[in-house]
Amino acid sequence: MADTIFSKIINREIDADIVYEDDQCLAFRDVNPQAPLHLLLIPRKPIEKLADADADDQALLGHMMLKAGDIARAEGYGEAFRLVTNNGADVGQSVFHLHLHILAGRSFDWPPG
Repeated sequence: MADTIFSKIINREIDADIVYEDDQCLAFRDVNPQAPLHLLLIPRKPIEKLADADADDQALLGHMMLKAGDIARAEGYGEAFRLVTNNGADVGQSVFHLHLHILAGRSFDWPPG
């Protein structure tokens, strides 16, 4: 996988407002927030998109899902948040390093988009 802005954040080559990190993932504030809370949760392991994950990534993906809830609660948004992941350029993925958007603090329409 090529270097991305996210791998540069992981390697501390680019500054980011990091709100959480552990040995598997880290979360930071989106520079172009779409809600009062808009964080990006990324794995340290370079995976371009969700469709590229495999069975070996199952524990990592589960860890990220649980951490997303923990992070939203720590940020004061309790049980009311949305998780979004885009898989491929055709649906809006612009950085090809798997990431979850954690969004909260406003109403969201359904269906999205």
